[in-house]
Amino acid sequence: MSEAILVEHDGAIATVVLNRADKLNALTREMWRTLGAMIDALSADDSLRCIILRGAGERAFSPGNDIAEFATERSNKAQAIAYGAVMHATATAFERCRHPLVAQIHGVCVGGGLEIAALCDIRICGAGSRFGAPIKNLGLVMAYAEMAPLVRLAGADVALEILLEGRIFDAAEAKEKGLVTRVVADDKVAEEARATAQRIAAGAPLVARWHKRFARRLREARPITEAEALECFECFDTEDFRIGYRSFLAKTRPDFVGR
Repeated sequence: MSEAILVEHDGAIATVVLNRADKLNALTREMWRTLGAMIDALSADDSLRCIILRGAGERAFSPGNDIAEFATERSNKAQAIAYGAVMHATATAFERCRHPLVAQIHGVCVGGGLEIAALCDIRICGAGSRFGAPIKNLGLVMAYAEMAPLVRLAGADVALEILLEGRIFDAAEAKEKGLVTRVVADDKVAEEARATAQRIAAGAPLVARWHKRFARRLREARPITEAEALECFECFDTEDFRIGYRSFLAKTRPDFVGR
């Protein structure tokens, strides 16, 4: 089953592939488990600066969970709780990933696929991509942990609209709702995702990690503490800061070292 989730490395960029093209990259329980473990492992790798997540082929990012598995893996409440624990652990792995995550979205991105894309920091799709969460047609609820990323991106009212109607909508509407950050021509999605990852990787990696952590912290209602506010100035003691401002003055491209 590990072959259903692939990881490709290209320097400081890793690409994670949901590799079930014959099933439009529908997710099984074991794929959820493997995906979470891989994201955790990549997060711990200091040589990386960006992670791209995509589905195999160009027909789909993912339509969500493999319905054929429900009869054996999610046929009752007890099974569903165990299955949900695996999904939610993977969502947590995405949330705590230190490196920027770029979703490269081709084609269908619905249900659990949309949930995964919403956990990424940047979401780039093709003009022909389709989105939605028609789980009402299965008699299923989207649990709190799964709904939270949609509410964060689109707001509670829009997330509820998506779930109540169960409608499939296009990339332009997904952009309007805040579910994707960029829409490009279908044949330019991979190129744009790669260019985005390269721009991220060219920056100071410690800064990217700080910015991710600060953005997550700002979602919380509690006030920023004095210690947290002072952490924003730790970058001035890094080697990357010295490399950065000296390169700017010399009009050369900085070569950051992550220290």
